[in-house]
Amino acid sequence: MLSEPRAGRLAAWGNALLAGFVSPDDAALAIVGEDAVHRVEGLPGESGPVGLTLALGRLRALGVTGLRVALPAPGHPLGLSGPPEFNARALEAEEAAVCHGAALGLVPEVSEAGPEGDVHVEVVWHCLPVREAPPADVPSLGEAERELAEALRDATEVLSRLDVAGSGPVAEAAIDAYRARAERGREILAPGYPPRAVRVLELAQRVGLLVSMAYDSGHGGAVSAAEMGARTQALRPVERTARRAQVAAYNAMVEERERGTR
Repeated sequence: MLSEPRAGRLAAWGNALLAGFVSPDDAALAIVGEDAVHRVEGLPGESGPVGLTLALGRLRALGVTGLRVALPAPGHPLGLSGPPEFNARALEAEEAAVCHGAALGLVPEVSEAGPEGDVHVEVVWHCLPVREAPPADVPSLGEAERELAEALRDATEVLSRLDVAGSGPVAEAAIDAYRARAERGREILAPGYPPRAVRVLELAQRVGLLVSMAYDSGHGGAVSAAEMGARTQALRPVERTARRAQVAAYNAMVEERERGTR
């Protein structure tokens, strides 16, 4: 939950590029991040995998004006619109980027290569047809912010009840790590995103941290099967709210542009 989805980076920096805020090379560099290389396979007009910079240019030529994020989970096709083949691939990867302006979507396939101690990550984005329809269960930024405030209270209450919040050095280290990420994360959404989207994403990450801590029995909480079941039941809607908010934040630039053209 805390890790930034690759589809989020692709959408954020892809949207910044398409809106003219960053150069193709800067966008590609930010999307790749700490990975070794990203390629795109299955692009219309290309016979094989191509580099990310070329792929972004090809998508723009195909009419793509923006990228939305999907973060599906079993029973929750968040951000997806079909068809079943694309949904299945996205659910397996737990993420995808869906193009606005062309009926295409991108699903990452991640692999590791190299000897122990020198492993590098390679990503192939599979470009597949999608159904042009409203994405499933994506809230507006305002809705996401309101839901997150309630979810944060719920998560804190569950943590307190389970004697997890702030208990022990592991929890303290997790909180310190979150604060460091939050400082770095102010450019996660790339230039051009509204400040509210940044705020919503950071709050979603904070809620995700609390959920992760609650699931981690190493933080001193209940460990019996019955108590773990109760914990999962209590936190599942909180986790879902945080994922919905992440999607709303990443999609904010596309949604703003759509509202401006209506």
